[in-house]
This record gives sequence, structure tokens and C-alpha cells, in this order.
Amino acid sequence: MALVTFVFVAVLMLAEGLEQTLMDTGSPENAIVLRGSAETEVSSVVDRDAADIVAVQPEVSLNPAGEPQASKEALVLVTLQKKGSNKPANVVVRGMGPHSLGLRHQINVVAGRPPRPGTREVMAGKSISDSIQEASLGGTLRFALTDWQVVGIFDAGKTAFSSELWVDVDQLMAAFRRNTYSSVILKVPGQTAFETLKKNLESDPRLSVQVKREIVFYREQSEVMAKFIRILGLAMTVFFSIGAILGAMVTMYTAVANRTREIGTLRALGFKRSHVMGSFLTESLILGFIGGAIGVGAGALLQFFTISTTNWETFSELAFGFRLTTEIAAYGACFALAMGFAGGLLPAWRAARLGIVDSLRAT
Repeated sequence: MALVTFVFVAVLMLAEGLEQTLMDTGSPENAIVLRGSAETEVSSVVDRDAADIVAVQPEVSLNPAGEPQASKEALVLVTLQKKGSNKPANVVVRGMGPHSLGLRHQINVVAGRPPRPGTREVMAGKSISDSIQEASLGGTLRFALTDWQVVGIFDAGKTAFSSELWVDVDQLMAAFRRNTYSSVILKVPGQTAFETLKKNLESDPRLSVQVKREIVFYREQSEVMAKFIRILGLAMTVFFSIGAILGAMVTMYTAVANRTREIGTLRALGFKRSHVMGSFLTESLILGFIGGAIGVGAGALLQFFTISTTNWETFSELAFGFRLTTEIAAYGACFALAMGFAGGLLPAWRAARLGIVDSLRAT
């Protein structure tokens, strides 16, 4: 029961960790503008004229210098080698503008500095720095037939940004011979301002764009993979739980067989069948609860680990961790109690149906 509860909790923690990683990547005050039919930034195209129109909308906040807090960004996927295994990994390279860091409160430069505009310099997320060859501070990465010097390492916490490389947007577009952006990030605080911006941009005949809150966009990025993890994991858990229930049933049948005379004595003293049945069910539930507590406790230790896999939406490397919530812990405990109840019901019924005389004669 402890093992099955551990698997059950681990699956929910994995899906929760993925969703939380992507949701934390977005900011509730930021809006993201993409091509009308695009589902990801990688597949989105926003031409320069459209990006200029988007960036100067009156709903966009201004910084102290009076400039719109807007960032025109480009994303590409590059293939780099992992440390140790030399296996290829798809990594997101984000072309950053002058206001990119100001719009991303999650970014904290922990070593070196950000790349300077107009240079082939790169700043690596901590997860990428730890897992990709030559992505450490001072290393040299090669992609787009160009060498890029790693001049900084940033920690974006448990967000998708930690799995990205950041470079100057103009240099990235020149290296990949692109003349269009992937997205435009805007700071638009307030729901009224956002709704106005969304209506104006999506109805503008000069544009073919969609506008979303950044947190909504990243939540949608996690839905497919998180759903797959939950379905596959729950199917495995149900399969394993059958074995756990049968094990509990055998244990409780053995307990009934070993206590036949005690059951007869209790019945002779006036205890009802419901009392006998209730006592065995309670014992089975206690066993299930203990197994559930061990499983949830073991699952909590997974929070110290981080795994890396491919994000199916962008086909890029994404590092995220397990996340235990009160709700998941409650689900694990209830699941263990359900296994205990299912495993103890028939043995308890068997104990309650034993005759008094037959029980007292048992050896």
C-alpha cells in the first residue's frame, strides 16, 4: 500500500510540478502577443511593422524614462550536447530586447552579466548551465555557424526560463537570417486595460495577432503533457493497486483465521456481528492509513529532485521538479484508505458471518 500510494502521489506531484513551472514562468501583469493561429512562441511570426504597432499601444505601461515597457523577442530551437552523455538536446534560445529583464521579475543574474546589445554573447539559465556542455560561465557555445560566449548565468527559480539561453535579439535574428519576431511581451496591469488592448489589437485590420495573459499562455503550454502524465500514471496506479488490495485481503483473511476463537468469544459475550465487522474494517483502514502516510512521506522527498524532459509543445528541453501540495497529500491518504477498505471488506464480512458455536470449537 505504501508503494502504490508513493507511485500515485509521485505522478500527481510530477504533473503539478510541470504545471507550476510553466505557470510561474508567466507574470499576471504581462500580456503576450503572438501570430493569430500560433500555439507556441517558436511557431509564431510577428513582423516588424506589427511589432512596432503593438509596442506603442496606450494601454502599455511606461517606465520612469517614459518608454513603453514592451519587449520584441525571437525564439529558436538549437541542438546542443548534454554533459556526461553527449546526447543531443533541443534548447530554446530567446532573443531579448532592452526591456526583457525588466518584464521578467523571476530572472536573477547569479554570475557574470547579461549579454551586451550588438554582441554574440549569451546568458544561460541555471538548468541549462548545469546540464549542457560548454554552457558554464566563460564557455563557448556554437550554433547558427557562430560561436557565442557565455558571459552570464541567471537563476529563474522553478520556471521555464531556467531552461533557456538568452542573447541579443538583433544578433539572433541576424545569425538565423530572420526578419520577424516571435512575440511581443507587454506590461499591461489591470484587467480593464488588458481587455481594451486585446480588443483593439485583435480587431485591427493591419494585424493578425492574438493577445493573452502570460500566465494563461503558459498554463495552456502545460495542459497536454500534464494530462498525459496523469492518465498514464493513474492507469499504472490502478493496476498496481489491485495487487495491493489483494495483499491486504490475504492479510486480513489470515487475521480472521487466526482469531476465530476470539471472534466466537466476543459473540458469546454479546457483541453483535456489526461490531466484529467494524473492528476488522477499522484494522484494515489503519493499515491503509499507515501505508498511505509512508507513501506520502516518501513522495515528499521527491521535492529535492529536478528532472529534465522534452516539452511536447515546443520540443525543447525543460527542467522541472516534483511539487507536493496539501491537496495531493489528501488524495494520497484517501487513496490508501480506499485500498484498505476494499482489502478489508470481504474478510470483515467473513468474520461477522462466523457462527458462535463453530468459532468456539475452532482449534
